Amino acid sequence: MLGQALLGALMQRRAVIQLVRREPAGGEELRWDPASPAPLPRPQALEGLDAAIHLSGANLAARRWTTHYLREITASRVDSTRALAKALAGLKKRPRSLLVASAVGVYGDRGDELLDENSAPGTGFLADLCGAWEAATAPAVEAGIRVALLRFGVVLDRRTGALVRMLPLFRLGLGGRLGSGKQWMSWISLPDLVAAVQFILDAPSLSGAINVTSPQPVTNAEFTRSLARCLHRPAVLPAPAFALRIALGRMADEALLSSTRALPRKLMEAGFRFAHPSIDDALVELMRS
Repeated sequence: MLGQALLGALMQRRAVIQLVRREPAGGEELRWDPASPAPLPRPQALEGLDAAIHLSGANLAARRWTTHYLREITASRVDSTRALAKALAGLKKRPRSLLVASAVGVYGDRGDELLDENSAPGTGFLADLCGAWEAATAPAVEAGIRVALLRFGVVLDRRTGALVRMLPLFRLGLGGRLGSGKQWMSWISLPDLVAAVQFILDAPSLSGAINVTSPQPVTNAEFTRSLARCLHRPAVLPAPAFALRIALGRMADEALLSSTRALPRKLMEAGFRFAHPSIDDALVELMRS
């Protein structure tokens, strides 16, 4: 979702090389295997790049969170980030910047607390995962590469991601809040995310943790009402917390019922302007596109 959107935008401005796990389809693709002792068969092909962006990670919502799948979620992020950071650090002509995906899940379940990049990390699986994910960039940091840790919120787009899963129920008038609906949701529209990543690429002063979220987080109840209004449908069927826990197990508490009220302070102070700062504006525009 994110990679394809970014690729389309970046290719309009500069040459882009993609690292792929399959057989490369052309000169703009390079084979790599992050689980291998030598993840890049031809690391010299990366010499002289301006920047690298790493977005890899198994889908959190693809399966129930079994012990095996939690290990896969972790390895797909932490191990691949460490492999890329080491490979870039070992180049003679290193890139100036490395941007790595992370998530606002690093803050854990924090109720109504306002969170920015200076806030302490939280507790729980997602918080620990994000902490290890971000720490895996250490080889790049130690090599003098500017590292930006992109703490994404829920990314909204009409064609893919979380919103696509919600739309069928809401269009039938069967949507509703999750649990109490009081939990805060840090979100961003896909167009704003793509613009923010490009802004960070071109802003050498931005490094470390960066919240890539709308400046106006909403509660789950507010999001539910906004989406229902946008679709001209009622939203009166809440999903009780106990039912979510039965259906989804641990993922319900960490991904759906957890409250994270994050603000993109670094982006705002650097002068980034959001096209969709409010949830109403974002949903109306996304439904039109």
